[in-house]
Amino acid sequence: MKIKIVTVGKLKEKYLKDGIAEYSKRLSRFANLEMIELADEKTPDRASNSENQKILEIEGTRILSKIADRDFVIVLAIEGKTLSSEEFSKQLEQAPINGFSTLTFVIGGSLGLSPQVKKRANLSISFGRLTLPHQLMRLVLVEQIYRAFTIQQGSPYHK
Repeated sequence: MKIKIVTVGKLKEKYLKDGIAEYSKRLSRFANLEMIELADEKTPDRASNSENQKILEIEGTRILSKIADRDFVIVLAIEGKTLSSEEFSKQLEQAPINGFSTLTFVIGGSLGLSPQVKKRANLSISFGRLTLPHQLMRLVLVEQIYRAFTIQQGSPYHK
């Protein structure tokens, strides 16, 4: 199985890079992980709604260019479905059974995701109603993907 994580913006903090590297290494037993960082558009202070929509559209085009037709796409959006770790694991387990060999996760920029990206999603999930920094969300996501695979294997990691 191949897993792509498409994100808007660069990961800057060393401690987050280290955490992601650790979980990526652990995850390599189960899947091939590819991290794709896309440029974020600068948002002017007090940007108008139309300026924000244009930024979302530009970032959305960049995101969609990294998604193949046969990818199972999971977007992270605050309005998405909240799942337990077990339910999340089951969703990941079902994708290859349904003919998908690549899981593509998408984390948008500071303005979120364009309607076009949300429309392309096979699943929209939320890790809760709290607002988390996008860089921290990458670490949380990689850990939860690793946890999902350990749940599938019956590993004691998930307790």
